[in-house]
Amino acid sequence: MNLRRLIWNTTLISDKQRIEWFPAFWLMRIKVLDLSPDWRHITIRLPHSWIATNIGGSLFGGFQACLADPIAAMACMKIFPDYAVWTRSLSLDFRAQGLTDLELRFSFSAEQEQQIRTDLAAKGRSTPVFEYAYYQADGSLCTLIQTKVAIRPAGYKKADKAA
Repeated sequence: MNLRRLIWNTTLISDKQRIEWFPAFWLMRIKVLDLSPDWRHITIRLPHSWIATNIGGSLFGGFQACLADPIAAMACMKIFPDYAVWTRSLSLDFRAQGLTDLELRFSFSAEQEQQIRTDLAAKGRSTPVFEYAYYQADGSLCTLIQTKVAIRPAGYKKADKAA
């Protein structure tokens, strides 16, 4: 078992620690500020540090993408544990320079959950789109995130179109 799976599956640490200690996130020194027990609301601070800044002094887009990428999928894994889940696509719209610590704010609405459950019941799969964002220390929008998540039956293998 690799370190990522061990951290994700262990019962010895809290869900906040599970995120903070995830190898790529640990190196970025993120801090989970809020994590609802049902994983429907997540707030994470991405620190503005010397290692995370570009030549212009703002946070690298790659750091923002690295943290934003799995958040929606991780929430879906917790809410739909019997399914295989992964990020299908990720889009970041940089609206302002990230010149302060950034706060990632993610919410998973009851309506989204119901639509996913409807899709799973009808089609056996779902590919929802989530929108969330990074905010600067003053609360202003920095980066808008759009993520498409694939939720498939456990053991799912994509059909080979050449066959």
